[in-house]
Order: sequence, then C-alpha cells, then structure tokens
Amino acid sequence: MTAPPSALLLLAVGCLLLAGLGLSGVFLLRGIEQRRREASRIERVLQPLARTRPLQPAAISRLATPAERGVLGWLGWLFGFDAGNLGRYPLPWWAVLMGASVLGWVGAEVARGLIGQAGLVALPLVWVVAARGWFGWADGRRRQQLLVQLPDALAMIVRAVRVGIPIPEAIRAIAQEAEPPTAGEFAALSNEIIIGVPLEDGLRALARRTGLGEYSFFATAVAVQSQTGGGLTEVMENLADVIRRRVALQSRGRALSSEARSSALVLAVMPVVTGTMLWLINPGYIDSLFEEKFGHTLLAIGAASLCIGVFAMRTIIRRTLA
Repeated sequence: MTAPPSALLLLAVGCLLLAGLGLSGVFLLRGIEQRRREASRIERVLQPLARTRPLQPAAISRLATPAERGVLGWLGWLFGFDAGNLGRYPLPWWAVLMGASVLGWVGAEVARGLIGQAGLVALPLVWVVAARGWFGWADGRRRQQLLVQLPDALAMIVRAVRVGIPIPEAIRAIAQEAEPPTAGEFAALSNEIIIGVPLEDGLRALARRTGLGEYSFFATAVAVQSQTGGGLTEVMENLADVIRRRVALQSRGRALSSEARSSALVLAVMPVVTGTMLWLINPGYIDSLFEEKFGHTLLAIGAASLCIGVFAMRTIIRRTLA
C-alpha cells in the first residue's frame, strides 16, 4: 500500500525543516565555538601580561561598549557581525541585513511555490544564513589581510627602534604609511596612546579587536620588553619570519587544494546547469517538478540534499586546510 501524496509532502516538508534548522544551528554553534577558541587563545597568550599589569577599567569599558550590550549586540550575535567594530565592514550592517532579507523573501517565495505555506519557514533561515555568510566572509578577508600585512608593520617597528625612535612614534608611522586595514588599526592604537592609554593596554585591546593570535604575541613581546628589557627587535624579527612562513604555507595549501575546491564547485553547479539545459531542450519533462505535488516534493528533497552536500564538501576542505 503506497502512501498518499499528502503524506509524502508532509514528510518532505518535515525533512526540509529539520535540515534547515540543523544547518542554521550548525552555523551558530560553529561561530560561537570559533569565537570561544579565539578568545581562549588570546587570553592564554596575554596571561603573563595580565599578571604583571592588570587591565584598567577604562580599557575594559572600551572593549565592552554599550552597543555590544544592547539590541545591536544581540543582532550582531544572531547575524554574525561585531557590534563594537562596525567600521571594519565595507558595507553598513543595516544594508547587509536588508539585502539578506530580500534573499530571504525570494527563497521563501520559491519554497512556498514548491511546498506551500510551509515554505515561509525559509525566510528567517535564508535571512540569517545569508547575513552570517557575508559577515563571515568579510571578517575572514579582513583577518587575512591583517595577517599578511603584519610582518611589514613589524619590520617598520624594528627599523624605527634600531635608529632610536620610540615605539609610539613607530606606531604612528605605521598608521600613516601602512595599507588598510592595518593602517586603521594602528591609527586607533596611536589615538589611544595620545589620549593617555598605556601602551600595554592599547596593544591588548588591539589584539582582542583583531582576533589574531599573532597580534597577541606582538602585544606580549612589547609588554615584557617594557617591563624587563631585552632584545625587542630580535623577537619581532623572529615573529615576522614565522608569520611569513605561515602565510606561505597557507598559500601552498590553497594551491594544493585547488583541484578539490574546483571539483566541489562543479558538483554544486552541475545539477542547476543540467536542470536548466533539460528545461530548454524539453520543457514538458521538467515542468512536472513545478506543476505536480509529487514533483514539488522531489524538488524540495533535491534542493535540501544539494545544500547538505555543498556544506559537507566545504567543511571537509576547510578542515583539511586548518
């Protein structure tokens, strides 16, 4: 005895909802876990400095702004942007949310045409996933630029220290001569030093703001040197050399994984291209997917399977390169 089409439709809708909720939950958990690991690594690196010089209340207030504690902070947690550093993104956060909402409405309309009113559930899912994807891409791109530009900034500090220029003046020179986004970060650090913030506190805030462990090592090296003395230039030269080797290793890993990434892209695009070609050659053969209820069920299952497959391939590639 075969199940009626309505039962199959309900089963497909349930599978789609579970897949969407699971995917959104995975994105949220991955973001939270990544931020927790980064915060733990930075705190572990800065622990010796915290024992020698506690963080002042003024610096704490700068790290936790009112925007981060209010509604904007909650929106940042949900959609994946940093409410305390909105200037780091190339587009305003509200413009990104509006664009993601448009994508959510489009996805909801397509899903509603396929599976009925239950497709409206796709609106918040697509909205959140699209916004978090864009903000995550922007953050990753910015962190990579900061990592690539840091060795040159350290080299400028080394040259300045060797000729007798103080570190605050070297930081101001980096803010004027370096490329963005490094110039903006060091300009903020220079402004904090000008208004009286201690150099150690400014460097610790810089490390937390960038989210990179390399800046934490830089802050620790400067703080330890200011407390105990020692060869700061040698430490910075070694750190710059390690960062250059790490960047080169990342580039080599991307080159070696280019074939896998190309295969994943082809596998993700192939169903869409094949379906479009079949619709152009024989429209009646594909129209049943859009006109019949059972076709809606098959199309929804296929779309969910494609999304899960793309997510799995992306996860495998990223973990291989980690």
